[in-house]
Amino acid sequence: MASPLQTHLSRLSRHVRGMDWILLLAVFGLVLLGLAAIYSVELSQDAAEFVHVKKQIAALLLGVGVFVFVVSSNYRLLQNYALILYLVCLALLIGVLIFGETVRGATGWYVMGPVSFQPVEFMKIALIIGLSAYFARRGKRSFDLRTFLETAGITFLPVFFVMLQPDFGSSAILVGIWVFFLLYAGIPWRYLLVMVGAAGGLFGLGWNFFFADYQRDRIMTFLDSSIDPLGQGYNVAQAIIAVGSGRWFGSGLGFGTQSQLKFLPESQTDFIFAVVAEELGFFGVTLLIGAFALVFYRLLRQVSRAKDDFTCYLLLGIVTVFFLQFLVNIGMNLGLFPVTGIGLPFVSYGGSSLVVMVSLFAIAQSIASRNRG
Repeated sequence: MASPLQTHLSRLSRHVRGMDWILLLAVFGLVLLGLAAIYSVELSQDAAEFVHVKKQIAALLLGVGVFVFVVSSNYRLLQNYALILYLVCLALLIGVLIFGETVRGATGWYVMGPVSFQPVEFMKIALIIGLSAYFARRGKRSFDLRTFLETAGITFLPVFFVMLQPDFGSSAILVGIWVFFLLYAGIPWRYLLVMVGAAGGLFGLGWNFFFADYQRDRIMTFLDSSIDPLGQGYNVAQAIIAVGSGRWFGSGLGFGTQSQLKFLPESQTDFIFAVVAEELGFFGVTLLIGAFALVFYRLLRQVSRAKDDFTCYLLLGIVTVFFLQFLVNIGMNLGLFPVTGIGLPFVSYGGSSLVVMVSLFAIAQSIASRNRG
């Protein structure tokens, strides 16, 4: 008779064999590309102890542990714990305003010795699960005002506390998740017009009461870079120079002028795409965008094959987070969007972000292994 451990390992092995291995290879390539870029940036540090690389690897190992646990578990159980996860993450968002540390102008970090994390990252998972559970219970009913107002409340309650930090970029991602869910659920056009008007009103409210001075400066500089070419406009200008200087094959890892000579601020987080473009050139950028395109394709393929509403919305939320952060981050590096502090999934430095991205990826693999064929 098999022992409980043997039974668990057998079940895990079966689920691992059923995973989407093409999706796994694409994400693995993105993680390796991110580690290489972070390592390259740290070569320019005065005392190259590669602290960021070590922290990123530690976060990756934690993410692998979460990955194994999630893949071996039944993702459908998340529907039962949707409310608990939502309330816990909401409490963390409220608590960080009181007990959190201010980093780069936003009070959004819990710092406990060498360990720190952003609760808003985990709120992305909770919101996806919460909205997926809501729409799954709603079933095939036609879209009505109650659905619109209830999902708006679920979304904007955490958004309110994130705006108090203030963190405009993460707030936009949370709202983006909600908007994609509404579009998929078949929201009538009249509600979309209301949303556009409300968005304008919320932006005006945020501009006057929530946005920090540096956030207003970022938006004004985005609209006219000549306003502050050596301040807020400097980061984007250096990122564009880095991207343009990469040419076909780049200058090589560790030999980028903008990153190695510290002309490019936040090169390991917000502007890591510029580092890849400068040091690996068009070839490296093609690999990076190609890997993301493969991730989006494989996830959307799973959406089209989903067997129930909860699975469908869960996958939709996952691909939405990946796509929005990919779009906004690269847009920031090319001067197409204002700088909002959104990292590139799996690539940018950031422990809590990496763990959350791997967790979302693990949920997608758990779905793939149980719905194969």
